[in-house]
Amino acid sequence: MKKLFLLLLISTSMFAQIERIEPPFWYAGMHNPELQIMFYGKNIALFDVSVSNPIKITNIKKTENPNYLFVTINTKNVPATDCVFTFNHNNKVLFTQNYSLKQRRDNSAQRKSYDASDMMYLIMPDRFSNGNLNNDSDASTTEKYNRELPEGRHGGDIQGIINHLDYIKELGATTLWITPLCEDNEAVYSYHTYAQTDVYKIDPRYGTNEDYARLAHEMHKKNLKLVMDYVTNHWGLQHWMMKDLPTQDWIHQFENFTQTNHKRTTIHDINASKIDTKICMDGWFAPSMPDLNQSNPLVLNYLTQNAIWWIEYANLDGFRVDTYNYADPKAIAKWTKAITDEYPNFNIVGEISMRDQAQLSYWQKDSPIGKIQNFNSYLPSVMDFILSDDLLTIFNEDGNWETGMIRIYNNFANDFLYPNVNNLLIFAENHDTQRVNHVYNNDFRKYKMAMALLATVRGIPQTYYGSEIGMAGNKDDGGDAAIRQDFPGGWEGDVNNAFTKEGRTQGQNEYFDFTSKLFNWRKNKSVVHFGKMTHYIPEDNTYVYFRYNATDSVMVLFNNSSEAKTLKTDRFQENIGKYTTGKDVITDKTIDVTKEITMEPKSVLILELK
Repeated sequence: MKKLFLLLLISTSMFAQIERIEPPFWYAGMHNPELQIMFYGKNIALFDVSVSNPIKITNIKKTENPNYLFVTINTKNVPATDCVFTFNHNNKVLFTQNYSLKQRRDNSAQRKSYDASDMMYLIMPDRFSNGNLNNDSDASTTEKYNRELPEGRHGGDIQGIINHLDYIKELGATTLWITPLCEDNEAVYSYHTYAQTDVYKIDPRYGTNEDYARLAHEMHKKNLKLVMDYVTNHWGLQHWMMKDLPTQDWIHQFENFTQTNHKRTTIHDINASKIDTKICMDGWFAPSMPDLNQSNPLVLNYLTQNAIWWIEYANLDGFRVDTYNYADPKAIAKWTKAITDEYPNFNIVGEISMRDQAQLSYWQKDSPIGKIQNFNSYLPSVMDFILSDDLLTIFNEDGNWETGMIRIYNNFANDFLYPNVNNLLIFAENHDTQRVNHVYNNDFRKYKMAMALLATVRGIPQTYYGSEIGMAGNKDDGGDAAIRQDFPGGWEGDVNNAFTKEGRTQGQNEYFDFTSKLFNWRKNKSVVHFGKMTHYIPEDNTYVYFRYNATDSVMVLFNNSSEAKTLKTDRFQENIGKYTTGKDVITDKTIDVTKEITMEPKSVLILELK
């Protein structure tokens, strides 16, 4: 009976097509020659498989689901070539499948990534610019275009970004972090795209895979870098695999829905209970986001190969990884190391939303804190949420021993905990926080202080689309949609086109001109990118620090008080030395630094010492 059943299954599958192959193709000459190809089709695991020369199969993995077959091949010393997989039963060929190993770009492995010399500009593509009206809705996806709905799909796309690369370059940005672009076929709120449903396919409402590769190509022509927002922790509930899991433990499952407790401290807390730790890492981020089980080798390998495939296919310059420390720590460290082994210069920044320097440091590569527990994440960069919290607070504070500029001073006083302070991503805001201009009630003076600090301290500065023209929005009142509004001028018929000087209002130009001059000045200042820092204890809510190297010195002064202040400069003599003047990088005025400097209320000076 069992034999008869097997023959019946085979007979009904003889003419079935393979529904999916992932990765869809690969590249010759990779550092890791092992490639695990996932074949998906009705009862495909019932067949024997072989491959044409010169490829060799080194392992075949079957799971409890016969619709999946994981075939590992070794590509060592195999040039770019096409090969043929043959599926048979009892030596009878049932069907064949072509597969390609493509040629890599020259020096692909040594690609340069982003670092402290860059300024990263964060875009939510659905809200930036609608460059292709023909893809606003798509027959293959559930949610349709509805710009009238604040939380709906508004039509921004890849072409819209390409159309405005000159604007981004004029602003002073050198790198784009774009929130996820892969397909998100959820019925509602799909515009944020963090609940991805096909990680080998760009969402058709943004464009095509070819459009994404073209974006990178156009950016590279303008010396801009492209960073992909990668999600390792979860997929969307409508992901095609969720309807037919390769293994039951492909995702974390509970008897009843269990959401993560968000207590990432449990990962390194030596006193944490096992159940708390499990729920932190294995609980779902949201009901629509199944939690991936990275400790399953098949899952981990799938995510690793997918990430590498996008780097090669689209010619990417870096990753930002969403909810990095919600994943299994040992597994996500393996994922990160596998990528940086392939690309030694490739930068990856993880979203580590911890508010303690030691806990944040734990997650950066070669951390002395992680070493205590014999843990190395191999993650080159982490997001400095501590500085972000301060930048959304301090300029509203008059300041005492615990508030105002002392917060910034205390933050930098803990820099000794990080293995690489220059490789921290620093920001005032992003797509999840309050808008900086809302927090400061569009007080331009406070905006200038926040941006000046980002531009002159250690780390990689990141700004958020629209703030450079004064965009605000209150998340407490309007939810996420309030901080993710459409960029004015990105849609046909917009009365206000903030992409051009002529189209911007006077106030928008005031914001843009300052931001552009500041970050374009920063582009060529290695003293700010990688120089040393000396700072002085804040007094009367004023704060002074210096960035310097063997040849240059920059003096940065903040008056966060509501009153004008005069700062005696003899206190800073160890850094001023023989310098006598400083050139204000914004106004180009020359200021005497030998005796005292008077500052307006709520103001900042960035002086190149001469």
